[in-house]
Amino acid sequence: MNEKAKADHTGNDRARGAIILRGVSKTYGSGDAAVRALTDVDLSVRPGELVAVLGASGSGKTTLLNVIGGIEAADSGSVIVAGQDISGRKPAALGEFRRDHVGFVFQFFNLIPTLTARENVEVIVELTGRGDRGRVPELLAAVGLDDRADHFPAQLSGGQQQRVSIARALATDPDLLLADEPTGALDVATGQGVLALLQRASRAGRGVVMVTHNEVAAAIADRVIRMRDGRVTAEDVNANPAAAESIRW
Repeated sequence: MNEKAKADHTGNDRARGAIILRGVSKTYGSGDAAVRALTDVDLSVRPGELVAVLGASGSGKTTLLNVIGGIEAADSGSVIVAGQDISGRKPAALGEFRRDHVGFVFQFFNLIPTLTARENVEVIVELTGRGDRGRVPELLAAVGLDDRADHFPAQLSGGQQQRVSIARALATDPDLLLADEPTGALDVATGQGVLALLQRASRAGRGVVMVTHNEVAAAIADRVIRMRDGRVTAEDVNANPAAAESIRW
């Protein structure tokens, strides 16, 4: 791990995995073509908490995740993530923020087809200068792929590719893990394994936000946020989150 990464992950810095959004709005387009994706959204996530965001297509779930992760900037409101106010930052600064603090898991795995599973994880360490390349075998073992490390994406099942993407997301030891429909393309058994990994990431002290349309998958979360038409419409605390291995859909 390089010196910058060491400095960012010492002491109580994992507490920077918190998320605080206040009055966040986002509009695409203008005039008659304007679409309000988020309207006055308030949201808080504590370090070590797994929050599921539920809603129909077009409810604003993915836009919310993109704003939290610095992929897009909010038009208004306050966005404090991982101890930093990223409201109004320019694209280059948001890119640095993503590199230094956020791990992303997408429904479509975005693996590089010409690299093996191990190389797909190693490359993020090399590109960001964060994390420890020596931990890559440990990460692949943690997601149950130590025996598939030298296989290319085309030689892996969809579930195995998703697990590679999770290992890649964790390779830089991010404060936050953001997952957009991580089980959407998976069967139940494979989806259970992926959800278990997200639970494990939150128990390690990361803030984890999972966007899903799957009510059953949301049962693993500590809290469930419901969205409709760009607004948070309900928030439910789950006193007894289900173990990922126990759920079916």
